[in-house]
Amino acid sequence: MRTIAVGRSMLTHLECSACSRRHEHTSVQSVCQSCGRCLFARYDLDAGMGAVVRAALKTRGTTLWRYRELLPVSRESNVISLGEGFTPLLPLKGFAELHGFADLWLKEEGANPTGSFKARGISVAVSMAKELGLTELCVPTAGNAGGALAAYASAAGLRAHIYMPADTPEVNISECRAYGSDVHLVPGLISDAAAMMNRERQEGWFDVSTLKEPYRVEGKKTLGYELGEQLDWELPDAIVYPTGGGTGLIGMWKAFEEMEQLGWIGKERPRMIAVQAAGCAPVVKAFEANATACEFWEKASTVASGLRVPKPFADAVILDILAKSGGHAVTVSDAEILRTLRQVAATDGMLLCPEGAAAAAALVPLRRKGLLGRNSRTVVFNTGSGLKYLEVLRALNAS
Repeated sequence: MRTIAVGRSMLTHLECSACSRRHEHTSVQSVCQSCGRCLFARYDLDAGMGAVVRAALKTRGTTLWRYRELLPVSRESNVISLGEGFTPLLPLKGFAELHGFADLWLKEEGANPTGSFKARGISVAVSMAKELGLTELCVPTAGNAGGALAAYASAAGLRAHIYMPADTPEVNISECRAYGSDVHLVPGLISDAAAMMNRERQEGWFDVSTLKEPYRVEGKKTLGYELGEQLDWELPDAIVYPTGGGTGLIGMWKAFEEMEQLGWIGKERPRMIAVQAAGCAPVVKAFEANATACEFWEKASTVASGLRVPKPFADAVILDILAKSGGHAVTVSDAEILRTLRQVAATDGMLLCPEGAAAAAALVPLRRKGLLGRNSRTVVFNTGSGLKYLEVLRALNAS
């Protein structure tokens, strides 16, 4: 048996998600050099290593870096952490009783630094940027990824260039400027912000867009590791996830594969259920058509700004996961989002973000259609704090 370096990354290489071409992890990489698809980090995993790492978890702090052997940063001095990860898994009792669920849980990602799950992926991506010697980063964002990048880039001493739609929630715009980032407001959607960024991008700016670099998904996969650990390594029957770019859904599926190799779980997997807003639902449309890729969604519109992604870059990967897990894809209206936001606040004392409220709203039709059983252990994700959406709260309180 090989010697296991406890506390050291077990990363060996990067691999294309489509054509499996191998790429070196010791140099800067973005997408596959052959086919342009997203790259995944691969590790030297086996049950022997799994037993050692699992035992070590008992002594580690409550951030996502507790899984450091399974993350890509090789030198601890390059880790940029603001305390992200290991967020609460809370019973959603009042809402569950109201709608006929006996085993319903909420993963509260609003407890992360900068108030959203984006802190996970950005922490790892910025840490790797530092390790690889990058100095300037850029990203198009619907809001929360921009706030996270601004914070972590500041902590790392890097420069961030952030492009966001002009109607992005004011909190996101203000926080990016407060952290000292270079902020560009662009008319239109996140796709327009990406187009503007690519036109203005200067030499030396590295693009950390969703799945156009290999490491944000590594931070997001810790959602899956945490679920396993918090549920005593018994995964839930279903995961209901608000899906824009889909990095969290993809990351969790990747984590489950790695956890099986480590001997922490068996072959069983949760049903992965993607939730989108009716005003921007490219994944749902493709899923219902049994397609392997999404079409660009024209005139995307929803109060859940994080779901306003007209065509996710990793659409084929998302659809493949839904198929492999026996999962589903469903839309909810903005009216349902706002109604559920108010309802969960009243029944459980939790102020969801609109994206999290979308996921919770989807539970009702899924239960009604028999797609989620009363006793099915179901985890729904709230991806950010409701306090970051003051415009939505004002509209809600005025109605």
